[in-house]
Amino acid sequence: MPNIQYIDLGIKDYKETWDFQQELFNKVLEAKKSNKDSDFGGYLVFVEHPHVYTLGKSGETNNLLISEAFLKQIDATFYRINRGGDITYHGPGQLVGYPIIDLEKFKIGVRQYVEKLEDSIINTLSSYSLNGSRMDGATGVWLDSQTPNARKICALGVRVSRFVTMHGFALNINTNLKYFSHINPCGFQDKGITSVEKEHGSLKNFEEVKTIAKSKFADVFEAKYV
Repeated sequence: MPNIQYIDLGIKDYKETWDFQQELFNKVLEAKKSNKDSDFGGYLVFVEHPHVYTLGKSGETNNLLISEAFLKQIDATFYRINRGGDITYHGPGQLVGYPIIDLEKFKIGVRQYVEKLEDSIINTLSSYSLNGSRMDGATGVWLDSQTPNARKICALGVRVSRFVTMHGFALNINTNLKYFSHINPCGFQDKGITSVEKEHGSLKNFEEVKTIAKSKFADVFEAKYV
């Protein structure tokens, strides 16, 4: 069973967190080379970001529907980044998870990794009586995915290099969903966005959701926190 280190950054700037991810990525690579700790699988980082839009390497700039001037008005920033996927939003009330793990230690490939990441979120949502599922032709976790009322509750965007992962998921808990109106989320123009708060009609205990998500991640990946 691989060991992983859990890091809770609280609220932290997106670029600072991106740089921190790179530091952890390099540490995991170094551990792979030296093989000093055969059980070390990597890190799981949880964070909330101030308002920010990020565009993946395969994304289209026109999926950001506002100008640079308007970004400043709504106190948001914008970054092009090296993960897969299109454009998404991060902000307060949203749980962002960055697993920086060595897939070889977990004996899984990239496709299995993405599926396990989705499963960990689906299992987290089930604790709140929400039936999350996948949607054909799309990543992430959705509610009512096979109906005209399909709505995304968790975005996914990952990067894998030398079998080590970066980036991850963004689960809407108490998120201000108005910020999604300024983009075509993940490139979709005809799908809704939701949150745990919106589905339940009340604010959720953010720390409680983090604790559950952390536990479900370890269960699905068969990992142990150290």
